[in-house]
Amino acid sequence: MWNILQTISKNLVTAIPAVMTLGFVCGLLGDVSWLKGLIVPFTFLMVYPMMVTLKINQVFSGGDIKAQIVTQIVNFGLVPFLAFGVAWVFFREQPFMMLGIVLAGLVPTSGMTISWTGFAKGNVAAAVKMTVIGLTLGSLATPVYVRSLLGAGIEMDISAVFSQIVLIVFLPMALGYATQRTLVRVYGQKAFAERLGPRFPSLSTVGVLGIVFIALALKAKTIMGSPTLLLQILVPLAVIYGANFTLSTILGRMLLPRGDAIAMVYGTVMRNLSIALAVAMNAFGAGGSDAALVVAMAYIIQVQSAAWYVRLTDRLFGPAQAPGFTAPQPAGRS
Repeated sequence: MWNILQTISKNLVTAIPAVMTLGFVCGLLGDVSWLKGLIVPFTFLMVYPMMVTLKINQVFSGGDIKAQIVTQIVNFGLVPFLAFGVAWVFFREQPFMMLGIVLAGLVPTSGMTISWTGFAKGNVAAAVKMTVIGLTLGSLATPVYVRSLLGAGIEMDISAVFSQIVLIVFLPMALGYATQRTLVRVYGQKAFAERLGPRFPSLSTVGVLGIVFIALALKAKTIMGSPTLLLQILVPLAVIYGANFTLSTILGRMLLPRGDAIAMVYGTVMRNLSIALAVAMNAFGAGGSDAALVVAMAYIIQVQSAAWYVRLTDRLFGPAQAPGFTAPQPAGRS
């Protein structure tokens, strides 16, 4: 079973569209309103497993402070406003579609930030810190950004959204950390790192696919009534991801050494769509399903673009140096 789940996790580019298609077909065939009762269980299954493997203690290690600062400036000073601007251009008359675009740009970093940084031979330790810091700050900032950017178009109880953030992010984070420490104490750090820990992200994938299935099933009849809707969603998402990759690449090349620059790119472009999807489905009532549809579509572009970018990293940042080799620092990098 674990091998099957891990295979699915490594093939999200095909798994997510397949599940979206299945959800769409099921939504057309019958009444799927009962699926709303599965949102909370799948939300927990989506978020809790990735918290088990989160290396919270690495936040306090030093060595890459410049990369961390640049990353969070991009994450909270630029990307949310880029997302809002694109959302306003494409969906100004559809507030919950705007909400979906904004949510997709609000919570930075996920486990895939670390994975893709590793694939591209970037600074994985820096990516871990970016993930923990970005996830924590993004979760706290999301209700404030949503109220500030969309307050006029979205009726929201900010205390209710904060309570959802606590249930969706911080409770699973606390339980995940407790699980991690218990498993390390019982089985040892080596067994956790090599055998037990790697199993949890694949469980999170089941949660992601379940929520994506529910989102598409609930919106199937709406999509059927407007067949161009999915294309209308994909275009602004492609604009956001394209602009984000371009901006982060330029800043990385200008300001950071190769490993930190790659971590910064993935630490700013990879958004925590699991959290965004969970917030959309749980915190905004009936309109949240519109927002969830947008976030579900973002998975397709995010995973595919991350894979393509790995192939470009040597061309953009130069090849990774062999261990023990110290390259001279070009002017303008530190």
